[in-house]
Amino acid sequence: MIKMELSRIHLLLGAVGFLLWTSGGSAAPMECHFSSRALCVHEGRHYSLGETWMDDACMQCTCLHPVGVGCCETVHRPVDFPAWCEVQVEPVTCKVSLVQSADPRLPCSPGDANKDPSHGSLHLQQHLEG
Repeated sequence: MIKMELSRIHLLLGAVGFLLWTSGGSAAPMECHFSSRALCVHEGRHYSLGETWMDDACMQCTCLHPVGVGCCETVHRPVDFPAWCEVQVEPVTCKVSLVQSADPRLPCSPGDANKDPSHGSLHLQQHLEG
């Protein structure tokens, strides 16, 4: 019983090490998740130990059967941008872009201080045009 539990711990530690290695531990921090209850199944396909797949949230998942599934982000999200901007990730292409929080259809260029709604200049510009 104890030997079985130790081998399970070794598998779990190996899985965590594998996740850190595949997520580029020395690069910018990437979000990873491990689930001991998850099954190695995605969109009806069953995966074997070590096989990977990409889910709809741009997470790369790895089958770590029998101990679970580990998933890590594949996109590098910007961390230094104005408060009036937000990060948008396209589900299929995993393309990352900065958009304006007030209108996500518009791109956010951090150098465009005149578009910052917190300063009222966007509202003023719209008022002058209308």
